Amino acid sequence: MAKSLSLPSRPFNSPSSSIGTRLSQLPKISCSSISIQSQSPKDQLLALISDQERGLKTQKSPQKLASIVKSIDALASLARNSVTTDDSLSATWRLLWTTEKEQLFIIEKAHLFGTQAGDVLQVIDVKKKSLNNVITFPPDGVFFVRSSIEVASSQRVNFRFTSAVLRGKNWEIPLPPFGQGWFETVYLDDDIRVVKDIRDDYLIVERAPYTWKE
Repeated sequence: MAKSLSLPSRPFNSPSSSIGTRLSQLPKISCSSISIQSQSPKDQLLALISDQERGLKTQKSPQKLASIVKSIDALASLARNSVTTDDSLSATWRLLWTTEKEQLFIIEKAHLFGTQAGDVLQVIDVKKKSLNNVITFPPDGVFFVRSSIEVASSQRVNFRFTSAVLRGKNWEIPLPPFGQGWFETVYLDDDIRVVKDIRDDYLIVERAPYTWKE
């Protein structure tokens, strides 16, 4: 819990007691508020999601979600005129936080199948017009959905799911494709990418320190 800084309200036994009284009536200032407000919009956002377990905890806190979305909007406004659908979009991106219920459900319930979710990835190749959504289950399991993509504007990409695969060490189960839509990368730099999609879901990812391949 954040501590507050306030001056004592006990009056001084001196002619300057009125000054002490006025100072004691000043609004209290939260140390945590000072810390957050002094950060850049990007650092503010990363600080807000740092303890949210990739979004699992945010599902139970509308107030926290509102703060994160507000921070996303602030960051997006800074990048309003930027191009985020060029080759800089091509990368293996690792999940930091999301509101996507399907991904969060798998992350949360993976233990019921005797495993746990590892890295959750988006693998994008703009030139090849491909996108893979990937959930890993170390050491050998993976679920991934293949998609084709088309750049629609400076920040929007259309996608269509083409197939899905659930794979173990010595087995593989193909699954049918199941949808299409679009997403907008509202902020992108050398470290992170922030996304809003057709369902008003949000996604914050970082550049992974490795390249994922099927």
